[in-house]
Amino acid sequence: MTSTDARADHIARFPFPFPRDQYRYSTNVEPAGNSTDTVAGSWGDTRIAIDAHYHRELAERERILAADPSRHQCLPHMVPAAWEAMLTLMRTLADEYPDTMALERRGDTWFWRNDLLGIEHDFVFGDVATLPAPPLVYICSQIQEDVVLLDQREGELWGDAGLVTFAADWSFGFDVGMSFLEIHGPVPRVHSEKIITRAHNFLMRLEPGQSYRRTNWTLTVDGKLDTSTDTYPEWGKDRRTLADGPLDEVGDRLFLRTEVQHLIRLAHSGAVMFLIRTYLLPLRDVASVPEWGERLYKVLEDLPVDMAEYKGISRTREPGMRWLAAHGNVEP
Repeated sequence: MTSTDARADHIARFPFPFPRDQYRYSTNVEPAGNSTDTVAGSWGDTRIAIDAHYHRELAERERILAADPSRHQCLPHMVPAAWEAMLTLMRTLADEYPDTMALERRGDTWFWRNDLLGIEHDFVFGDVATLPAPPLVYICSQIQEDVVLLDQREGELWGDAGLVTFAADWSFGFDVGMSFLEIHGPVPRVHSEKIITRAHNFLMRLEPGQSYRRTNWTLTVDGKLDTSTDTYPEWGKDRRTLADGPLDEVGDRLFLRTEVQHLIRLAHSGAVMFLIRTYLLPLRDVASVPEWGERLYKVLEDLPVDMAEYKGISRTREPGMRWLAAHGNVEP
């Protein structure tokens, strides 16, 4: 595949997150596993998405995790859920990518094969000595999604395990052990409008095996996957340099970042598994789809100040709008 073909394919598969010209927080959940059509193509036909960036993003995850092992956390009571999450993800991969992935049970042993990475491995469920790494670390080294596991107890959900290397303006190491409501405490409007309560109640009612999805979005400079608060000194200045820099560079430096979040109730542990897959598309590619460029401009123009501040785009949305007006065939 040529670079031009790869770019066209990436645009065609991009989950553009705006169904209308205005954005406000909502639960916006829908059943998972169904393809969603866009004006450029479609996305969402699988729960785990493997694309041309597979090896590059896995290498980036390995680098981040080596530099900061705290990106993986698993409180002791969540070890069984971590094993179940690993096996669930393996089953999903084998089902969705049967040409390159396989999972077989052979008596007390499981056999796992991932041809994309040249892996053939036997393991015993629950025996960490039969894996080269803890279960979440092992499986997350083979998928592009971040994973968070929520334990359900005392009438609440608790973020007690996960592996997150591609966070946007938050820190999993800081949030681990907090309740779902505490984690979302800083988000503006979601409490006064009862959105976070409805989301919490929806998750609490998920049945075993059920899976849903939702999208979230922000703007990211220079296509960085890891913009967690842990590494803010490394990337925080990028927003200023973009805002102060030449307008012509904005189309290539400023990215629309979409997260597709899958929500899956694990059958045995009862934990809720969040899969968070991050997609990045530079504004130049967004504007290559005229309907997308115009809609993004309108969303940014209308976005309330408090939501822009929380998303960390107060510095970057105005340069993004100016670039879209100048180069994206968008009329202010």
